[in-house]
Order: sequence, then C-alpha cells, then structure tokens
Amino acid sequence: MPKGQPSVVPKDGLTTRQRRNRPLLMVHTGEMKGKSTAAFGMALRGWNQGWDIGVFQFVKSAKWKVGEESAFKALGELHTATGQGGPVEWHKMGEGWSWSRKAGTEEDHAADALEGWREIQRRIAAQTHDLYVLDEFTYPMKWGWVDVDEVVETLTNRPGHQYVVITGRNADQRLLDAADLVTEMTKVKHPMDTGQKGQKGIEW
Repeated sequence: MPKGQPSVVPKDGLTTRQRRNRPLLMVHTGEMKGKSTAAFGMALRGWNQGWDIGVFQFVKSAKWKVGEESAFKALGELHTATGQGGPVEWHKMGEGWSWSRKAGTEEDHAADALEGWREIQRRIAAQTHDLYVLDEFTYPMKWGWVDVDEVVETLTNRPGHQYVVITGRNADQRLLDAADLVTEMTKVKHPMDTGQKGQKGIEW
C-alpha cells in the first residue's frame, strides 16, 4: 500500500467510494502486547466519527479496571451530555453482563462466554453498533466454548454497515481467512524479558 494506495484494484463492479466504505472484519493476533490497544485506537477514531461503539471483553477480570475502559465511559458520558462523538457501551464478563448469571467453574465461564456471544449475535442482527470490539475473543474459540464456524458465518454475513475487530492470541485460521484485515503482533523485545512487570500508564 504505497502512500495509502491499493496495489490491486479488483474488477468487482464497485465504485472506489463503495469499496472504500465497505465495513471490515479485522483481527489482531500474535504473542506481543498491543492487540487490544490497537483495537481501542480504532474505537477512538470511530467515536470521533460519531459511531456507536460496543466493547465486549471476554477474558480480562471484571475487577481489572483498564485505562481505556475509564476513558471510553467518560467519552460515552460526554456524548450523552453534549452530543459529541458517539455512544459507547463497555461490557465485561462478570460485570454488567446481565445474561451472565453464573461464576466459578470452567463450565460456568464457558456458558457465560457462549451467552455473551449470543447477545452479540442479537446485536449484530439488530445492527445495534457501528463498531464491535470483541476483546480477547480468540480464547473462547480456541477453548471450544464458542463454535468458530458459527462465528465466521455470523460475521461474514452481518447485515448493514457494521465493523468488527477481534483481538487475542492464536486466532483460528478460519477466522483469519474470513477477515479483511489481519495484523500479527510479533515480539522483538519486551521489558518482562528482563524481569520488569507491567506499569501503570503503559499496561493499564
């Protein structure tokens, strides 16, 4: 993509504008940090465009207050008060997910993850959000809690103009094949390699 120009222009009958505005299915995977951070950066740009943002975290502890969560909740409040940007919803397993009633065992977590995915399917069918951030959603698929083929079918056949970005390590090849944009975060160096733990402002 030299200077932002595509290297190939397909003969698909679409105009440049139609092709440019086609909603994307995106995956951020790989072993290095930054997958969620990049997705939240997309969400921030979408919010600035007035998009309705839906964030759904599947693995991070409900007790872990990440900086992006606080920031996006504040942006959602700003939109409600002033109309600036777009609306924001942020959901985590075990907190704010009214359809997640159990906790404790792996079976409970698997059931919660599946019902969380069912709620996302309902929202996609209803075209609720403009951008869905499915944070660490690769793990429920890897663990067999959510069917990969069903996810691919739902996301590739989603109606309207809805963007989806999925984060997490070990993304299934079927998901990668279906995605329009795939980024792999490759580790070159990390402070943890020298025994340094995460820092506020950097990791949370």
